[in-house]
Amino acid sequence: MALFKKRTVGKPGEWYYCLEHKKVEEGPDCPGKNRFGPYTSPQEAQRALETARERNLEWETDPRWHDRAAEDDAADGDTPGTPA
Repeated sequence: MALFKKRTVGKPGEWYYCLEHKKVEEGPDCPGKNRFGPYTSPQEAQRALETARERNLEWETDPRWHDRAAEDDAADGDTPGTPA
């Protein structure tokens, strides 16, 4: 058991959205795996989940991130990267 826990010290004015507690927090009170941020305002942190959804949708529909050749191979039943 560790006697001392390493905690990240936040800067004043940094806001985070805690995924575990489902609330906005100033400073990184919770572990990094449980939070989004830092954000510059509490309002921006409150929108963290909505912002993540918007960014995910942009990524999923961005044609630059889809490999057309891999999609064609999958449709033909070929394994991508395997010589025919």
